[in-house]
Amino acid sequence: MRWRNALLALCGGLLAACTGAPDGPCETRLFEAVPYLVCSFDPASDDIRLFLRDEAGAPFGQFDRLANHVASKGGNLVFAMNAGMYHEDRRPVGLYVEEEEAEMGLVKNAGPGNFGMLPNGVFWIEDGAAGVMETLAYDAEFADDPPRFATQSGPMLVVGGELHPILNPEGTSLRRRNGVGISADGRRVYFVISDAPVNFHTFARLFRDELGAPNALYLDGAVSKVYAPALERNETGLDMGPIVGVVRENERS
Repeated sequence: MRWRNALLALCGGLLAACTGAPDGPCETRLFEAVPYLVCSFDPASDDIRLFLRDEAGAPFGQFDRLANHVASKGGNLVFAMNAGMYHEDRRPVGLYVEEEEAEMGLVKNAGPGNFGMLPNGVFWIEDGAAGVMETLAYDAEFADDPPRFATQSGPMLVVGGELHPILNPEGTSLRRRNGVGISADGRRVYFVISDAPVNFHTFARLFRDELGAPNALYLDGAVSKVYAPALERNETGLDMGPIVGVVRENERS
């Protein structure tokens, strides 16, 4: 495959970035000869947030718009990724909570498409903590006290160390995919995007077998994009719905 040979050649030319210790939160990892960008953050010290709309109520849609908004508030957007499925008007398909305010409610029933392939789940962020939970488990935990941020998507890729039971190792649906997983001790949040098309089963095993994440959630496929300015990556395309970003305060001179 030409795309795979080209990507592997690129990694060969950037061997330190592909196999050495990363200089920042993001690094390229090869798993079964496919390159992935893996960005790791500590929820206790990194400011991980969800974003959807500006003050006027318009969806940010693009990373540049969000980065400019963050900069106007005195911050620096150091990483971002699309964070869940959405309708044509950019409304989230399932639960979306921003600053403890829910725009959409939790969807508990099965439905069409990847989102409704139960079990699906929720990625949540609270001050100093973050997690990925199956939807009903999330509902039991947070029904009366929502976290600061939450986004629902599906399917779950890994649940309690087990792959989603429907995922097929011989699956022929190959797409560029992105998702989020949590380390076993809860101290690392892994945001991952494949830099080549993969099926669900391979993507899920990356989280479980390569990253050791006992819980991981699929965020999206065809619209998967990433913003990592330290790596000069600012991917554009169709406007997005929910976006997850990491913000750092601008350094003062």
